[in-house]
Amino acid sequence: MPSVVLPSGRDRALGHLRSLLTDPAVEGGFINEQDVADEVGVSRTPVREALLILASEGLVHLEPRRGARVAALTPRETAELMEMRGLIERFAVQRALFQRVSPHETLAEIMRRQEAVTDGLDRLTFEQARECIELDRRFHQALVDAAGNSLLSRSYAALRERQVRVGISALGIGPSRWNAVTHEHGAIVDALRAGDQAAAEKAIDDHLSITLRTILTGS
Repeated sequence: MPSVVLPSGRDRALGHLRSLLTDPAVEGGFINEQDVADEVGVSRTPVREALLILASEGLVHLEPRRGARVAALTPRETAELMEMRGLIERFAVQRALFQRVSPHETLAEIMRRQEAVTDGLDRLTFEQARECIELDRRFHQALVDAAGNSLLSRSYAALRERQVRVGISALGIGPSRWNAVTHEHGAIVDALRAGDQAAAEKAIDDHLSITLRTILTGS
């Protein structure tokens, strides 16, 4: 019987910190190493190792005698994130449809799960918003995965913390935004189902542009 390999203390701390970094409220604040160590059940050394990884990804800044400060996403960085997502997602659509591997059924199933989370709600709690955005991230990740390029998929997945944080900020506008997101996702699914590359690319561009404008203007 094969032995089970348990995650290391560093990996557990890293997973905990990545989850923490999806909360827009932590932007600009400092991470307390001891608090994280206590919450994860490890010493401070694995936490420091995890913070070094996050610093290399630009998610935190290590400041002498002060610790790790959570990097804030500036308006320019948010715009660059959306631009990068658009480039990757449009390419994925091109590749998927060229290979006749449309992910529309997978995307439609994720949409149904999204709708189940928000059905009948007038307001989302933070945890509900995070669940919605995690499903949103899976929607777009499944779209990218359909291209069949593992390096591209891994590169897109590396944007997770930034994507979730940005998404939660957008949902803070209110339930009307989530209803709009559902409609925008539906346009992407419909275009893929029809095999219409131009319409799918336009739907992606429209979705990301509206999301960016919502975040930057708050409406």
